[in-house]
Amino acid sequence: VGTTRPRQTPTTSLTVPHRLFLSFPQTKTYFSHFNLSHGSPDLLRHGGKVVNALINAAGHLDDLSGALSALSDLHAFQLRVDPGNFRLLSHSIQVTLAAHFGSEFTPVAQSAWDKFIAAVSEILVSKYR
Repeated sequence: VGTTRPRQTPTTSLTVPHRLFLSFPQTKTYFSHFNLSHGSPDLLRHGGKVVNALINAAGHLDDLSGALSALSDLHAFQLRVDPGNFRLLSHSIQVTLAAHFGSEFTPVAQSAWDKFIAAVSEILVSKYR
């Protein structure tokens, strides 16, 4: 939405997973093989994957299911991530955006992001059914 469209920067790539792990330590379970200290290459790489997935999704709004199908399969069948963690990640993304964009993250932008991330999360958990 406006200037708050998905874009990968070292700041967002590091901040999203760092905020997730600090706010919701139970999510660290899936990353025991990662260096979870702030600024680690593991956090940067994984945060980059999250941001890139959002960029990909934003570019395929007309076919989110198709664009996210492989990612949904990965998380449901191989990684077996608790589907509730997507809600926690969504919250961490929105808090990161609000902190990063400040006054640019208007109520309209927040509402649009909430709707977008909810649609992405719904597709990512769809394979669990």
